[in-house]
Amino acid sequence: MPIKLTPFDYSPLCYGYTWTIDDEDLLAEQIAYIALGQSAHVQKILADANFVPRTPTENAAKGAIKLLSVDSEKDPWHRDGWMFQAMSWIAANKATPNGVIRGPQMITADKGFDGLQLKLDDAKKVVAAIIFEDKATDDPRNTIRDKVWPEFSMFESGDRENELTAGITAILQTQPDIDPDTAIETILWKDVRHYRISITVGNTHANDAGRQRLFKGYDEAIVGIDEKRRGETFHIDDLRGWMEDLAQKAITSIQTKATTHV
Repeated sequence: MPIKLTPFDYSPLCYGYTWTIDDEDLLAEQIAYIALGQSAHVQKILADANFVPRTPTENAAKGAIKLLSVDSEKDPWHRDGWMFQAMSWIAANKATPNGVIRGPQMITADKGFDGLQLKLDDAKKVVAAIIFEDKATDDPRNTIRDKVWPEFSMFESGDRENELTAGITAILQTQPDIDPDTAIETILWKDVRHYRISITVGNTHANDAGRQRLFKGYDEAIVGIDEKRRGETFHIDDLRGWMEDLAQKAITSIQTKATTHV
């Protein structure tokens, strides 16, 4: 696991994790697999399962490298946002091992859910649908207050319920032992809609007091049990420079995989 998760609990405001990178090279390799469309292999890695990865085709490698590249005249925000979503997906697999998660998006500017995960109990009954918002930003507080809280409130009020239903159905199609009709009926109740905001932060929001200021208003945007409100932070000083270095490592990993036959 390249990302270390350290829990925090600011109940009733929210609970969650801070992220630190334990192995940047491993993170780059896992992002490379995701960019190649092989996120299932990453899940096997995270589950400590033995597997033989596929050697990517030339076209798959080209597409993955394009996803991780930024033209000189363009802003890197979309690429960096996609990479942060990939990191969030990796962290979510670790934080909720008894869940079923949708695969990462493969389009940098996709306006749908940043992520969606179903939490299961021991009887494989769906007990929560976790809606993700992932933000790689230099302005975390304003982003949360002005963009994330309104978005979460909209979901909580029932807006975009058709999109949520479609997303849940797509996940359940991969789970033949879960009854989709019962699961969807359960998730349409507000108490089983949970929310997870993952966001980059600087020094201002890197400690307990700062994180509580960062997530101020969460309990007003989403009322109900504490478990509905999850927050996760990644402290990084030079966001754009670090993302560029990580992208280059992932591209190198792809190039190596494309020329090495397993």
